[in-house]
Order: sequence, then structure tokens, then C-alpha cells
Amino acid sequence: MQMKPVLGIAEATRILDAARDEAQRNGWAVAIAVVDDGGHPLALARLDGTAPVSSYISQEKARTAALGRRESKAYEDMINGGRTAFLSAPLVATLEGGVPVIVDGQVVGAVGVSGVKSDQDAQVAKAGANSIAA
Repeated sequence: MQMKPVLGIAEATRILDAARDEAQRNGWAVAIAVVDDGGHPLALARLDGTAPVSSYISQEKARTAALGRRESKAYEDMINGGRTAFLSAPLVATLEGGVPVIVDGQVVGAVGVSGVKSDQDAQVAKAGANSIAA
């Protein structure tokens, strides 16, 4: 039987707090979602002033990163590079801003962020993911 680490509420909260700190340090109004390795929601925060749709998009970016086991930007790059077949993949948010959380070489979840420019979303998501990644 294989064993791997699993995100609990303590880790999800630490990820959310680190991402929120990064967003607030930069004055960015974003939504931040943390999901488990199956893309199921563990935590969500929509900072003051963030558009409601960002909550949905952040969850889908996180789900994409968790299920795909890679940053959501990889899918955006593939599609922009001409691999339009990925448009039919069962992933809703193939945009930059979803980052997997990796512990001991295993994807244990992901962080998705939406609300500012895509590279800024990714910066916030990486701050969250790096708060527990090993």
C-alpha cells in the first residue's frame, strides 16, 4: 500500500494565510481557493473588493492544478501554442493562477487565485503553495 501526506485544515489555513498576506502586501483584491489532491474545496477567501466571479475562477484554477498535477499555466501555454485540443479537456480554468502543492514529491492539493493579472494571481498562489511545500 502506498502512503502520502494529506492536506488538513491546519495546512489549508496556513496556505490561505500566506497567499492572503502576499495579496495584501501588494494591494491586490483576489479570491484564493485551496483544494485537496482531487480538486475538492478545503478553504476559500474572497478579499474585500474582489469581484464575485473570482471566487468561482479561483476554485477552478486550483482544481485544474490539482487534477493536472501541474500549474494551470501549462494548459494555457499549450493552447496558446496551438494545441487547441486541450480546449475539450474536462478542465474549466486553463489560465495562469493555479499552482499545485507538493509535499515529499507528491501533489497533495493546489491553490488557485483570481482577481488581478494572471502572473500576479500566480505569484499569490505560489506564496501559498510554498508555505508548506517540501
